[in-house]
Amino acid sequence: MKKNLLISAALIFLLAQYLSAQNPVVALAQKKPVILTGGKIHTGTGDVIEKGILAFDKGRITFVGRSEDFKGNISSYDQFDVTGKDVYPGLIFPGTSLGLVEIGSGVEVASDDRETGELNPNVRVIVAYNTDSHVIPFIRSNGILLAQIVPTGSLLPGTASVVQLDAWNWEDAAYAPDNGIMMGWPRKALPGGREGAYLRYFAALAGNYDRSVEELEKIFSDAVAYNGIEKPESFNPRLAALKGLFDGSKILYIAAPGPKEIIASVSFARKYGVKKIVLTDADESAWSLKDFLKENNVAVIVSNPFSLPKYDYSDIKLPFELPALFLKEGILTGITYSNQAYGNLPFAAGQAVAYGLTREEALQTITLNNARILGIDDRTGSLENGKDANIIVSTGDILDMSTNNVELAFIMGRNISLDNKHKQLYRRFQAKYENMK
Repeated sequence: MKKNLLISAALIFLLAQYLSAQNPVVALAQKKPVILTGGKIHTGTGDVIEKGILAFDKGRITFVGRSEDFKGNISSYDQFDVTGKDVYPGLIFPGTSLGLVEIGSGVEVASDDRETGELNPNVRVIVAYNTDSHVIPFIRSNGILLAQIVPTGSLLPGTASVVQLDAWNWEDAAYAPDNGIMMGWPRKALPGGREGAYLRYFAALAGNYDRSVEELEKIFSDAVAYNGIEKPESFNPRLAALKGLFDGSKILYIAAPGPKEIIASVSFARKYGVKKIVLTDADESAWSLKDFLKENNVAVIVSNPFSLPKYDYSDIKLPFELPALFLKEGILTGITYSNQAYGNLPFAAGQAVAYGLTREEALQTITLNNARILGIDDRTGSLENGKDANIIVSTGDILDMSTNNVELAFIMGRNISLDNKHKQLYRRFQAKYENMK
């Protein structure tokens, strides 16, 4: 009997610990118009409105501008006085395994971002998206409200989707589902300065280059033919998944390891009539081809501006300068953060301010520019009338890790919780040591 009581007590304790660590409850839909008054509004288009007003209703922005230009009845709104604070569009995180990989370093049971095989354009990564990931509430606290989740793998690993980060399940999270195809172009040349097993691995990849390109040629030529048939006799999910690339409803995201591969992959896409192309993991190789990218209207995503130079002869500061260099060339440029310290996205953009960008340009690389790259700029990415009310309010500069302090966040007008496991642990141990005084 005593043993049973002890077991019951232990189970109750474990259950209490489990419940205390649960993610915040998903916010309810907006029921009443909301107005933010007195804040410094960064619209995401390059404009800044001092002591402005931002109003939204039914999840959409209805007014953004100067206080003196607002003609409505403020008393009919839920009011938030944000005087002295900064108001921004919600940040957008492209090219991430968020919600697919909970624990990195090869823990297979915590990863669901890859399928067997190399040609899986029909694989929908969104159905594997875990809305209960403990990482999601953490990065929301740094202002990230939307993310593009992507599959990993070679050649055609699957279809990417954009999700909003406050949802019960993947259906609720879907913001722009299945609107991108990922392509990993095979490596042709060996990386320099490598030895042993690493070099042998890439030698094997390079040896398979021609075979891999032939496989891509076949599936794309088959897809063009298949999608030219009004009513195919049998449904082919792989070929059907590629249709949107030819009519512009889907975007092709290309990861290519070097200059030769970038030229080959973009030329390949143009050959088959792909309408929209984005180069992911854009680095020094992409910069060396800036004119080629401009000629082909290719947007770029700089994946890790904190990295070291790719080549021994490169300027040590070049990775930090790439966002500014690409933008000044007129190339649509966004920023992501490829490592799993996802919350560093705003600070990656912030670093670019010290290397050629203005603060508003840096903000655009993780708001409006990323929205354009992901094909969702008609809905979000900036604070403009008619767009979704994806909004964050910080007591300091959102791009500066010493002042970033998000106090309010709205996704499609819903006032979401900014609590997370880190804050819960802080409160827990703060209470412990305060009680010891």
